[in-house]
Amino acid sequence: MSGTNDLKKYVAELIGTFVLVFMGCGSAVLAGGYVGFVGISFAFGLSVLAMAYAIGSISGCHINPAVSIGMFAAGKMRLKDMVIYVLVQCIGAIIGAAVLYMIALGRPGYDLTYNGLAQNGYDAASPGRFSMVSGFVAEVVLTMIFLLVIFGSTSAKAPAGFAGISIGLSLVLIHLVGIPVTNTSVNPARSLGPAIIVRGTALTQLWLFWVAPIIGALLAAGIWRMLEQK
Repeated sequence: MSGTNDLKKYVAELIGTFVLVFMGCGSAVLAGGYVGFVGISFAFGLSVLAMAYAIGSISGCHINPAVSIGMFAAGKMRLKDMVIYVLVQCIGAIIGAAVLYMIALGRPGYDLTYNGLAQNGYDAASPGRFSMVSGFVAEVVLTMIFLLVIFGSTSAKAPAGFAGISIGLSLVLIHLVGIPVTNTSVNPARSLGPAIIVRGTALTQLWLFWVAPIIGALLAAGIWRMLEQK
């Protein structure tokens, strides 16, 4: 029975990450001209909020390698689960980006090189032309804030049933600040999916969107373990 439950968790994480990338990046690629940065920010946040209530009871709704790594570092999940979570999250993100690309191809004038898939980047690939250092610092700090909200919202002392709301809205806030800097990652899988398809600069800069969020997650785990001590 345990193996069946584990499989359900892994499938839920794959589906949840697919939805996050497809809906979040899709809001930028397919509807960015209509909804703007604010709308895109809400699309990412609402995707997490919706998935929190859809699959939270099954897998915990990490849908983000940084979250899973942070949870492991905080002693809240097994190494085996963490590794498989990260793997299926990456698969879900790639599928989400691929489906988004298939839809985007149906728009007259769409060009992958020019329009992209809402990939993350710094320097010339940053929406606001922010430097690599700025992008790195932003991703570390924003991911740390995101993980602290997750730890606090899912703690035993937090009001039950509201975690999805606080976590989803915090991701909206993070995107409102981070989109001009890096197009906002705070999620290595979210960065991987589009980069695999767009290639080029998106792939060569992908390292930052793995290293910085993981550092931010580990910092948050350390801070939370300190705050949680009685």
